Amino acid sequence: MPKLKTSKAIAKRFKVSSSGKFLRHKASKSHLLQKKSSKQRRYLSSTCQVDSRDIKNISINLPYL
Repeated sequence: MPKLKTSKAIAKRFKVSSSGKFLRHKASKSHLLQKKSSKQRRYLSSTCQVDSRDIKNISINLPYL
């Protein structure tokens, strides 16, 4: 069986935690930050878990993580 290719676009966007869960960054942190409060900007900086409905698609594209 041939090697599976890793999707580099997905590999840059997701990380795997030590317990094996997928982590992602929150959206809306790239621009237009002046109008957002510092509390909201701090909240958007944190990482969160990927929803269970999306894990299958991510794990297919990241076969060696």
